[in-house]
Amino acid sequence: MDHQLTEIVELTRDATTEPARCAVPGVVIVKGEVPAQQLAAVYVPMIGFTVQGRKTISIGEHTLDLHGPAYFVIPTDVPATGRVHTGSPYLSIGLALNEDVLLDLVNSHPDLGHKGVLAAAPATPEFVDAWVRLLRLIKTPQHIAALAPVYEREILYRVLTGPQGWRLRQACEARGRAGDAGISRAIRWLRSHYAQAMSIETLAGKSRMGVTTFHRRFKRITGLSPLQFQKQLRLLEARKRLAHSSLPVSQVAFEVGYESASQFNREYSRFFGHPPAAGRARTTRPGETRLPPPS
Repeated sequence: MDHQLTEIVELTRDATTEPARCAVPGVVIVKGEVPAQQLAAVYVPMIGFTVQGRKTISIGEHTLDLHGPAYFVIPTDVPATGRVHTGSPYLSIGLALNEDVLLDLVNSHPDLGHKGVLAAAPATPEFVDAWVRLLRLIKTPQHIAALAPVYEREILYRVLTGPQGWRLRQACEARGRAGDAGISRAIRWLRSHYAQAMSIETLAGKSRMGVTTFHRRFKRITGLSPLQFQKQLRLLEARKRLAHSSLPVSQVAFEVGYESASQFNREYSRFFGHPPAAGRARTTRPGETRLPPPS
């Protein structure tokens, strides 16, 4: 498998620390000493493949430790923090989840992807080989339309048959394909109304679920409670506003929904590892990691 990984490194040699799309739809590449504030973001549904180096990602109560080559699955929009460790070259590739292809695979293979443990998954030779063939299309763009969907489907299949296949099933569930449409609605509402006071009862009602069922399903899919999800959205938005305005910290705190500036300072410092004033000096990019939509 070493020669396959070496080829991936060569195919992505022009990548930088800024997440960048390539000619292949749905693929984003990043490498180098990625700053921690860039990895504290709202992640979209994706497969993240750490080709080389080491990265940790924290989602709610779970921390994934990826030693390349390894991958993880994000089934729905979710706030997370991350850190790239120094000591070895870092290279990561993201693939946006193609909902239609994923649904077809899940329906065609109902016996795959049962419940497991949220963790980093080691990359298999078959998984890496599919990535190599997908990335080779960078050099032959005339073949992308015909072959990229084939290799993309294979990558999804390899993940579905692996230890994190159950997370792909959650991606379907979060979009209402398998009974949890209300969670998707709740996530959309929280992303649009993060600064408003939130009632679990009201949110559960919007999702057409009882409070206990809603809370359990929300945390199962996102790894966060609804309250944690909202709080992290507020903090990420605050970081973006601090970076791109000269507003006082207290005003930013109130604008994103905090009633107490001291509480905001405590939670910001706990989440990002430094106080808001220091974040203004460090942060240079908005807090959202977006992958391009699949074709």
